Amino acid sequence: MGSVYAISFLTEPPPAPDSCSVIGWLPAETAGEADTEAGLNDFVENPKFRAIMHEAIQTGLREKVDDIWINGALQLQQGWMHIHDSRNLPALGRIGDPDDIIASVLVRDSNILPDTYQPMPSYRLCTSDGPTLLTEGLAAKLKLVLEGAIAREADQ
Repeated sequence: MGSVYAISFLTEPPPAPDSCSVIGWLPAETAGEADTEAGLNDFVENPKFRAIMHEAIQTGLREKVDDIWINGALQLQQGWMHIHDSRNLPALGRIGDPDDIIASVLVRDSNILPDTYQPMPSYRLCTSDGPTLLTEGLAAKLKLVLEGAIAREADQ
């Protein structure tokens, strides 16, 4: 692969090309076709980022850092609640596209049970609507987790 762009939520450059802070990579041009811009189909996801994103979301739900999901659990009261991406919100009372459902979590007595967190395998980190877009509380938690992780990576 030639030149690539590493996509990240952090402004600080990653300590390594395969850092967990890199969402994925987009080639500067498509393979075999000079001067052709890369598109969404050329995006290569970083599995390290996916793992740390799920860890941050599950921790954020456990720590109750996001009022949107707390209120969602209050409304649902019982059952499975989908944690969906904010880049393409489903209509009220509808289930979003599988590409936009990050995970599901069980709600009992209006409380989120974080240990039941189940990542959605079909979730795509980058779609035609852009990269992952989390609700404010979960996005802040992800940023904190990523900053801690790159500090550890830099020490290695």
